[in-house]
Amino acid sequence: MEGILSWLSTNWIEVSGVIISLIYLYFSVKQIIWLWPFGLLSALFYIWIYFSSGLYADMGLQVYYVGISIYGWYQWTRKETRNSEKPELIVSHIKLNTGIILLLVFLVLWLIISQLLIRFTNSEVPVMDALTTAGGIVATWMLARKILEHWILWIILDAISIGLYIYKGLFATVVLFTVYTLMAIVGYISWRKELHKE
Repeated sequence: MEGILSWLSTNWIEVSGVIISLIYLYFSVKQIIWLWPFGLLSALFYIWIYFSSGLYADMGLQVYYVGISIYGWYQWTRKETRNSEKPELIVSHIKLNTGIILLLVFLVLWLIISQLLIRFTNSEVPVMDALTTAGGIVATWMLARKILEHWILWIILDAISIGLYIYKGLFATVVLFTVYTLMAIVGYISWRKELHKE
């Protein structure tokens, strides 16, 4: 018991970030707009966590999450609805043109972030850090637009992240990303059912 308390006191920032992130994830799956302020708060915690662990691209991604949380909040209050009484952005499938553009954005970001990490940081995992960061940028933009397929992207990214965080010794975050992976599957099923109701 003493070992657990000692670990918790040493890793309280990471544990707090995990708890806030789980709340964010719950709201995300349930399509509750409060996901955005919890996402912002989670990002603030993880800026420090990733900086301390040398995951600089993931740290930069958290800065992006701060901004996208504001954008997402705005998008989710727009009046594109099934009925005009309830302002809410509706779930949609990705369009082919949007998918091609997002794939290109992902590849360009992955290349640029990888090169920045290789040249200007002491990152031990620059290519994988860049991959999860570029994918996270694209997936979070898709979430802000309520595009169903963002969940598929998260399933892949979260599974990759588990290995990355095991390597870096961020074990509370490994648990978080295991839950993220499972909940992304649940989120996909839940959002898909809603899409088919329309």
